[in-house]
Amino acid sequence: MTLSRPLDVAAVEAARARLRDAIHETPCAYSQTLSELTGTRCYVKLENLQMTGSFKERGAANLLLQLDADERRRGVAAASAGNHGLAVAFHAARLGIPATIVMPTYAPLIKVTSARRYGADVILHGANYDEAYERAQAVVGERGAVFVHPFDDPRVVAGQGTLGLELLDQLSEVDAVLVPVGGGGLISGVALAIKARRPEVRVIGVQAAAVPAMERALAARERVRVPPGATIADGIAVRQVGALTFGLVARYVDAVVTVDEEELSNAILLLLEIEKTVVEGAGAAPLAALLNRPLGLAGGRVALVLSGGNIDVTMLARIIERGLVKDSRLVRLLVVLQDRPGALARLTALIAEEHANIVQIDHDRAFSRQAIGSTEVGLTLETSGRKQIDALKHRLEAAGYSVEERGA
Repeated sequence: MTLSRPLDVAAVEAARARLRDAIHETPCAYSQTLSELTGTRCYVKLENLQMTGSFKERGAANLLLQLDADERRRGVAAASAGNHGLAVAFHAARLGIPATIVMPTYAPLIKVTSARRYGADVILHGANYDEAYERAQAVVGERGAVFVHPFDDPRVVAGQGTLGLELLDQLSEVDAVLVPVGGGGLISGVALAIKARRPEVRVIGVQAAAVPAMERALAARERVRVPPGATIADGIAVRQVGALTFGLVARYVDAVVTVDEEELSNAILLLLEIEKTVVEGAGAAPLAALLNRPLGLAGGRVALVLSGGNIDVTMLARIIERGLVKDSRLVRLLVVLQDRPGALARLTALIAEEHANIVQIDHDRAFSRQAIGSTEVGLTLETSGRKQIDALKHRLEAAGYSVEERGA
């Protein structure tokens, strides 16, 4: 992308003034528990508290506010995995601009229904962002709409950069900022703004290992297209970064690291349980990196940009259950007992005496591999952890039961 003028911190400052009454200034809260877990002084920048649940409002609103009367009349179109579309839909409605949002068919339901609630024409098309992008370009041609790029536009980057200025005002002594990376719009703007004011602050990007487009581009020193990958961080699952954003990241960002799905899942659960904060996969990426990668930040003041909180409740439920299993607070035991009256009651009484809670019980006779006269019972139990599980298994085995623990 060729710029008519350099994208610099003055453009970010102008965007901040433009957005003053359009978006929220989100808190940057200190977390004592996360600080102890990570060995840093850890702060969380809560962009999930924006009106549409993500940082994307900054860039979208900054672009929309600069459209002229003819462009507003023609309306706008956007391609989005969700958050960008929500931001465009919300601020377009606020400004009276018609909006068409093309989302991949897998886009989280919460994002689809919210965009429609804001009044946008939502088109579900394609298996990934690239296919949605192509359909959005077709809409631009058909309707004469203005395309609102999710990351590779100087107005969008400048808007996202307001987060960096805001963060420095809130946390002047910060040593490092960890930012999720998809197409690169957020980290480009944040890094540009922070390096202009405090060049010694480290800016570190975090990607999902399943779709590491920016990491691969930096290694190759050119934009590359990575294969599609499945990730719970759908908001940063971008296969090729922007031309504008790649140049800015190469110039201003200190490092880009990746995290895997298990690390993302665990970070979502930690933020929910410790900070009482709901984040999506992309929003959890900075914490996942701080917990699992050697970033050299011990003892430093570190800000984690929790970029968004739009996660489907069904996905969240699965993450919680998997996390409970991993933490030994949910366990499944297979117990063999005699198939006679009262046998199941005696088993459950022993479990109650060990203060475990039965969540589910399956009493299988017909499909059991046990001998006639015996039956297999599957028990899903809530416990306080590994110590209680071991005590319960010892108690049952001492009472003559055969016990097998099943993994996640």
